Amino acid sequence: MKIHLDRTKCTGLGICESFAPEVFEVDDSGQLTLTTDTVPEGLGGAVEQAVAGCPTEALRLLP
Repeated sequence: MKIHLDRTKCTGLGICESFAPEVFEVDDSGQLTLTTDTVPEGLGGAVEQAVAGCPTEALRLLP
């Protein structure tokens, strides 16, 4: 699965980072960075929780 980030919606709250810090990282300026654009093996559940927990719906999973 691919991870899609809509930067126009992201506010850098870091909820996604709390679920999957291996994939999502908010830098010092409040910008979200993806360490990968695909869901790493073994982290599917954590990434799904991060996507579901995003209050601005800036994250989506694509096939």
